[in-house]
Formats: sequence, structure tokens, C-alpha cells
Amino acid sequence: HPPTLELSNTTTPLLLPPLFLRSKYKLTVKMVRMSVLADCLKTITNAEKRGKRQVLIRPSSKVIVKFLQCMQQNGYIGEFEIVDDHRSQKIVIELNGRLNKCGVISPRFDVQVHEIEKWVVNLLPSRQFGQIILSTTFGIMTHEEARRKKTGGKVLGFFY
Repeated sequence: HPPTLELSNTTTPLLLPPLFLRSKYKLTVKMVRMSVLADCLKTITNAEKRGKRQVLIRPSSKVIVKFLQCMQQNGYIGEFEIVDDHRSQKIVIELNGRLNKCGVISPRFDVQVHEIEKWVVNLLPSRQFGQIILSTTFGIMTHEEARRKKTGGKVLGFFY
């Protein structure tokens, strides 16, 4: 049964959702990580704004690694190293100061090939630079690769 909290002046117990952890004296609330990718990109953006040379990302995921590979191929970040800590792994990323902004698009909207241009106009500051990352049936790739392979997919995020 769910944990209850009994208040001193009432006799009816208060039912609590399972996110509340009860210690002996105080009630603590545990935060839930909604999107690992969103946390990662926000951490990178904040570190870049502060002028840091490297940043530690945790936890890691396959999607984050593929996203970082796309950023690296386009020269927006330097090398990155995956550190295995026998849990959910960490990633150490070398920043090179070229990244202005990166973000996640939630929910992951479906995009067909002929709609990619509309997303480029809405998300990126210019046609000359920046990438939109799509999750396609051929894997995670930039919008330019998706156009070359004539495939659509779901929008994961962007960087420029």
C-alpha cells in the first residue's frame, strides 16, 4: 500500500504518491529526469556560454552518443570520451567554442522529406550553418543526410 502521512490534528491519513520518500522526520521529494537528451544539450549549452573547455554529461544513452557524433562531424564540438562507471556511463566532451545553441524538440514531430525545409527555416538562424537532427529508419542523422537519402523521420533536436 502507498505511504501515508498522519497530521497531528487530523485522524484521517493522507495518501501520498510514490514519488514522495518518507524519512523519519521530514518529507523529501525526488526529482524525476524526464529527458536525458534535453538535460545533456542544456548542460552543453550552459558550459559553452560560461566558456568552459570541457563538460561532463551523465547519464549517457545511445541517442546522446549519436547526437554528439553528428555535432562532432560538423565541427561544433571536439573529441568526446565515454567513461564507464558501471552504472549509466558518463561522457566527457571537449568544447571548441563554435557552438551557439543546441536544443531538443519535444514532442518528436514526424517530418516528411518535403517538410524538412520548413523546419530548417523555423529552427536555424541561416541556411549556411546549423543542423537539425532527425531519427530516421536509416539511423540518427542530420537533415542534409536525410535529404540526400530521400527519407523523413522524427525531429530530435538542432544545433548551430
